[in-house]
Amino acid sequence: MKKKKILKRILIALIIILVVAAAYVAYVFIGYKRIPDNQYLETALVGEYSYFREDANALDTDKAYNIMTYNIGFGAYTRDYSSFMDGGDEVWAKSQESLIANICEIAGVINRSDADFVFLQEVDLDGTRTYHVDEVEVINRFLRGYYYDSAVCYDSTFMFYPPLEPSGKNKSAIVTYSAGKIVSAVRRSLPIAKDFSKFFDYDRCYSVSKVRLDNEKTLCLFNVHLSAYADDPEIRKAQLDMLFKDMATEYKLGNYVICGGDFNHCLRDKTDENDYTWAQRFPREELPGGFKMAIDYALPESVLHDSCRNANEPYNEQTTYTTTIDGFIISDNIRVNYYTNAKWDYRYSDHDPVIMQFFFKK
Repeated sequence: MKKKKILKRILIALIIILVVAAAYVAYVFIGYKRIPDNQYLETALVGEYSYFREDANALDTDKAYNIMTYNIGFGAYTRDYSSFMDGGDEVWAKSQESLIANICEIAGVINRSDADFVFLQEVDLDGTRTYHVDEVEVINRFLRGYYYDSAVCYDSTFMFYPPLEPSGKNKSAIVTYSAGKIVSAVRRSLPIAKDFSKFFDYDRCYSVSKVRLDNEKTLCLFNVHLSAYADDPEIRKAQLDMLFKDMATEYKLGNYVICGGDFNHCLRDKTDENDYTWAQRFPREELPGGFKMAIDYALPESVLHDSCRNANEPYNEQTTYTTTIDGFIISDNIRVNYYTNAKWDYRYSDHDPVIMQFFFKK
């Protein structure tokens, strides 16, 4: 009799587990959605005041400008952090206090860069992993003199994986800051996997922010974050094809184009012998006519440091794998004056900033 009761309880428990599991799978499938393509982005001024009026003049094409790109790793990736996505341990930032402190340090890095334009990736707006801190709001407390737009890269359903520290529901953005007024901005949805693997790789996008110049042309700023974990080479190719097409369209109109961000490809002109999908060689030979890799114009000593580390372990200078996946592509009507992979030794992110100074060619 006791055995029957035990078996009955076990059976009921199994049924409950199966029902809960089925309900969660249904929730994930029903709740999954992509953010619409060609989404108009609102532009705002940073802070309570700005050095630039709402009717700001077009940018002077006789000046040199600095631009920076920085994947901030949602503020969690201090040097002692390892990510479960790369085979490490952590999912969430270590604490809300350490997260906010790290975001404040990142804002300091931006200020010290003296950049006229800033591309940020992996900036959480509302996430389980980041204790629902709006990181854009925190960063903007420290910045002045910028127009900016924010494009939601992904807005995930609640993920109960890994079980002991589920990644949860996360909303993350790419953010573009500009010293000149952004007259228009749009979010473009990149192609991603259509099979079951789409639930394990985040949505991806790039934004296009346009700034007026005094020669009646436009500076088109492409802020991009390509897929990191897309195993299908066709998906990676489709993302680049779409990006290249949009860049070429703007160039043919006579505009200036700078595309920067986290490309999740090695930007150095070499084949990297490893198994990481996010570190394969960038297919520079497929760039549309009129475009070039800005890193090729850097002094060798300026790019000795790599822009990204693998987060499978806390950063160890001797053992941690590093590569350069962050940087810029430029149209040939732009001239590089200075280019560097800034060496912060991954103090605040699993990426370090890349900074370029450029001129507009006449």
